[in-house]
Amino acid sequence: MGILSSKRRTVQIFMINEDRVQLVKEVNTPEQPCAVSLDGYFLCLALTTQYMILNYNTGANQDLFPYNSEERKPIVKRIAREEFLLAAPGGLGMFANAQGVSQRAPVNWSESVIGAAVCFPYVVALDESFITVHSMLDQQLKQTLPFRDGHILQDFEGKVILASTKAVYILVPLPLERQIQDLLASHRVEEALFSLKEPRGISPKKSFRKGQLDVRELISLYPLLLPSSSSFTRCHPPLHEFADLNHLAQGDQEKVQRCKRFLISYLGEVRSTEVANGCREDVDTALLKLYAEQNHDSLLDLLASENFCVLADCVPWLEKYHKYFALGLLHQYHGQDSAALQLWIRVADGDLQDDTRSDLFEYIVDFLCSCSSLDLLWKYADWVLRRNPTTGVQIFTKRISSKNQVEPSPDDVVTYLTKHREALLLYLEHLVLERQIQKETFHTHLAVLYLERVLALLSETPPDEAQLTKARERLQAMLRESSLYRVQYLLGKIENCENLLLERATLHGKLEEHDKALHILVHQLKDFKSAEAYCLWASETRDSAYRQKLFHLLLGAATAGGGGELEMAAVDLLNRHGEVFDAVRVLNLLPESWSLQLLKPFLGRAVRASVHACRTSQIALGLARSEHVQLLHDRLKETRKPILVSDKKGCFLCHNTFSEPEVVCLPGECLSTRTVSPTESRTPPPKNI
Repeated sequence: MGILSSKRRTVQIFMINEDRVQLVKEVNTPEQPCAVSLDGYFLCLALTTQYMILNYNTGANQDLFPYNSEERKPIVKRIAREEFLLAAPGGLGMFANAQGVSQRAPVNWSESVIGAAVCFPYVVALDESFITVHSMLDQQLKQTLPFRDGHILQDFEGKVILASTKAVYILVPLPLERQIQDLLASHRVEEALFSLKEPRGISPKKSFRKGQLDVRELISLYPLLLPSSSSFTRCHPPLHEFADLNHLAQGDQEKVQRCKRFLISYLGEVRSTEVANGCREDVDTALLKLYAEQNHDSLLDLLASENFCVLADCVPWLEKYHKYFALGLLHQYHGQDSAALQLWIRVADGDLQDDTRSDLFEYIVDFLCSCSSLDLLWKYADWVLRRNPTTGVQIFTKRISSKNQVEPSPDDVVTYLTKHREALLLYLEHLVLERQIQKETFHTHLAVLYLERVLALLSETPPDEAQLTKARERLQAMLRESSLYRVQYLLGKIENCENLLLERATLHGKLEEHDKALHILVHQLKDFKSAEAYCLWASETRDSAYRQKLFHLLLGAATAGGGGELEMAAVDLLNRHGEVFDAVRVLNLLPESWSLQLLKPFLGRAVRASVHACRTSQIALGLARSEHVQLLHDRLKETRKPILVSDKKGCFLCHNTFSEPEVVCLPGECLSTRTVSPTESRTPPPKNI
């Protein structure tokens, strides 16, 4: 507990403990304080000429407004956290927070007020002749009591204490129930709700729960919220005299809206508790109707989770407020997927107006991806693909086969998509490139589509070079990386197309016709770099002899009367890939007119490689001879070692005891000659023991 003491220009703050009183802070003020109040670190001071707020922890201060302490007694009252009530000039009770801002309208009380107290949500003021009670909600005068010779008015722990020259009184408020009844009778609903909240700290919601109010009593005040199938009837005798919310609010639409927002909040809290037991359909249906009417963000959350909304009652309500996407979710929750899709498609086509989701088409696609019914998928596939084939094809590509979800046959999908070529291309790419399905028809079909796209671009005048380049790159990648398509079929389609020579070379390579492929690259395209890359690609998964064969073919194509440019390319090839070539064959192949100086890097590499190979083979030969000598030595040791055989020992394989002197000896074991056939016996030959 803390107390304040002021003297001269100083305010002292004390903390009272059980065993001692401790000085916490001493604060200097610019003038002599006439009145002071404390909340946390904030002091509200009435000096001789003005009010001010002072933070004794940081030392910061804020002047509020001036007044004359000689004309009237200053009043400083704490009314809430970091908020104070002050007596201002002009007979006003001003509210100010710790930042010096007034967040409530002032109370218009008497010019001669001498004391004030707070009994939330009311301000009680004392002047020379009366006690007045004003509401902090609307700042209106609510009650006036005659009282003379009053000197002191204070509030302490919820009680208002009044002192005159002869006696001390306690102002006792009416019981809360009586206050609420009087307020409701005078149609002051908001004050009634506030009275429930303060000062006891119990909200209306807690009061309803504590009083075990049937939530349908509250819902029944709101016209048409209860479902038509509800069996609820109001209790008798009635809890109140109001027919409905309109009667209660007396046409004040602002009050109506506040009451609806309160009901939304209350129903949202109790729908999953015991309060809603036995009436969940009534609660959820009412909540859905309120959400739709108020355009509340929680409408979709309600429908996306477990709910008990009555379909027959909710459909016309959602249609009334154009909540067609939400209506589709409601149909979906009740297992009516087809009805939901029909609604969403009408919204996407513009037949119905609902801007709940700007990405409704994408939502429909995702819904079809996850729906369990193949019939539904095929029914709406055409609409999806016609609207946007790029996104629409995801109903097939993103569909995952599971226990509850069957994936359509890829062959059926390909057949269906023949009338949607763009979607067909994307689906085949999904099968071949992503899922890597190894099926000839899919690979051939995709390659043909790539080729047809390239041919279509080539036929344009002029062709779009950027798109053409991109299309050819996709075609070339497909021809290189796949080995399942029908090569002869594709080759027949481009055999006479001079603009697709690189693709023809790749197809010849797939047929192992490397001489034709290299002839196209070297002599028709005159692209030696591509020819070199072709050799590397074609021999990527083959042995070194195969790669050497291809490079020799390339060298032969380059030296077969190609002119100086090809000869220089051949020299460069030899110097960069000299390790691949057979040096002897190269020297026999090259023209005699070539300068050795040009081939110096190649020859140097060839000599080093030859010397290295020779020395490596010599080392390998020496190691083999050493191993052979070691084996001979081991064999000699085994033949000279004595072997003891008796009729108590048995054969290692047949486990019979030895009955003959002839046995077969293996390292560490003896075998009977009857067990081992001549073709199975090993050296050394049987010994007679």
